[in-house]
Amino acid sequence: MQPGEKNKLKQLEKIRHSLAHLLALAVTEIFPEAKLGIGPAIDNGFYYDFDLKKLAENDLSKIEGRIREFIAVDLKFKKESLTWEEAKKIFKKQPYKLELLGELRKTKTPITIYKIYEKSPGQPLFTDLCAGPHIKSAKEIDPAGFKLSKIAGAYWRGDEKNTQMQRIYGLAFSSAGELKEYEEQTAEAERRDHRRLGAELGLFLISDEVGQGLPIYLPKGAMLFHLIMDFAFNTYLKNGYQPVATPHIASEKLWSRSGHLDFYKDSLYSSFGIENENYRLKPMNCPLHIQIYKNKTHSYRDLPIRYTEMGTVYRYERSGTLHGLTRVRGFTQDDAHIICAPEQMPEEIKRALKLTLYILTTFGFKDFEVTLSIRDPKKKSDFIGADKDWRMAEAALKYAMKETGLSSFKYDVGGAVFYGPKIDVKVKDAIGRKWQLSTIQFDFNLPHRFGMTYIDEKGEEKEPLMIHRALLGSIDRFMGVYIEHTAGAFPLWLAPAQISVMAISDKFSDYARKVAAELADNCFRLETTDANKTIGKRIREAELQKIPYIIVVGSKEKDNGTVNVRHYQRGQEGEMSLEKFIAKAKSEIEKKI
Repeated sequence: MQPGEKNKLKQLEKIRHSLAHLLALAVTEIFPEAKLGIGPAIDNGFYYDFDLKKLAENDLSKIEGRIREFIAVDLKFKKESLTWEEAKKIFKKQPYKLELLGELRKTKTPITIYKIYEKSPGQPLFTDLCAGPHIKSAKEIDPAGFKLSKIAGAYWRGDEKNTQMQRIYGLAFSSAGELKEYEEQTAEAERRDHRRLGAELGLFLISDEVGQGLPIYLPKGAMLFHLIMDFAFNTYLKNGYQPVATPHIASEKLWSRSGHLDFYKDSLYSSFGIENENYRLKPMNCPLHIQIYKNKTHSYRDLPIRYTEMGTVYRYERSGTLHGLTRVRGFTQDDAHIICAPEQMPEEIKRALKLTLYILTTFGFKDFEVTLSIRDPKKKSDFIGADKDWRMAEAALKYAMKETGLSSFKYDVGGAVFYGPKIDVKVKDAIGRKWQLSTIQFDFNLPHRFGMTYIDEKGEEKEPLMIHRALLGSIDRFMGVYIEHTAGAFPLWLAPAQISVMAISDKFSDYARKVAAELADNCFRLETTDANKTIGKRIREAELQKIPYIIVVGSKEKDNGTVNVRHYQRGQEGEMSLEKFIAKAKSEIEKKI
């Protein structure tokens, strides 16, 4: 990022944060009884939390108008430092601010406030507990560059046991043009929302009777799920991975030994007893794959070993974080674990990263952002493993990225998991949003915990290296992202229904059935239509279902032994022989276009 861009982002963050304070000023003017929570800047604007019962959506325009008046008179922002006693007096009627002050006092954090003035010096219009930074003057805000967008419920400090407050969200950008651009992108994102498309296209549902975060795949969705999964799985088999399968539950002893009970207990479902032994739903596949490795003694000649499993795992996610398919409680990972000798490791990382790019580009993603997460050298005690191992692992990850043409990666210092560094790959979708999908992760923890060994060339026992990798992340999340990327218009090779065959009228139904039978014999997935509806309505319904090809037959096609072809996105492709169409469609499937 260029220095100019950084400065612009810093200024925009100040504007957003300052608008949150102006919002609080407007609300407290209109509703003097309001109790103030917090009001930070966020990625697309700002919000402020209020303990207030009267607030309604129709109040937003009045509050927004008052903020514009504040900008017009050019209110000023001023920072001051206070003692705890001084701050306590100022916020004596604000219980949530007093709670925050108590925490600052305990941690001996300096207490600062921001005051908003019409003219300074003078009596401030508003005072808030805040570290800043803020703009100096409201004239720095483009009054056409922001708007209040919605009201939502939010628990104080994000804790469901606390008071539910009312949160007012606002959008804020440097100019009216940028705000309009964001709103247009948001509208397009809503059009592509996989939850809406999932219902419209008959792909999946989430039932309250089954439980939140547990998707159920309908026939078309299950077909898409398996097409994605089978492509990935078969690709892994062609690249030297061995298939394995493990149970959905395992003894609590396993999760204790792996460390999941210590480090990830909040993400695990509760234990349940079977014949005096406690079990847990599996949150990960790795400890079970280690059992497979340890089933027999391994020589250096066996390595590398690459196990892969389309394994369903279960993790507790808070209900407020669940989102369609992209954040669920039960999901299927395209999981794999590579177990290798140290000298094999750089090449194995490179192979895994090349495979990642092949998989993602085949699905049509072309733009990637790659992050190398490493440990913080100032906090080595937070991470396990010897310095030499971390240096070796980080060097191997950098080598792999360079060899695969990803040398412009980003560093995330301190972002490594405690047991090793990792590569994360984000994809940019059709409307420019970034999605985290693929991870290649080192593990210095599990091989040691489970006593994994192999016999080296000298006949000595050595500890192997272990690499976790999930290239799609999970099939469920990938499906959610992919539905939005394509807006539900899947390429022919992935479309649950590839072709809809329809006759103009009943007189040509026999010919339509003959065409459909030949297509079915060639393994195409067909969609049937209701012959009682008009041809126009049937074509419209097929288009709404985003079926790639619509074949219409009538008198001319029957006489000529041809079909009339229409493509969902390319439009009318005209009359052609059925043999030519089959060859054309098979070529598209083979090329995955």
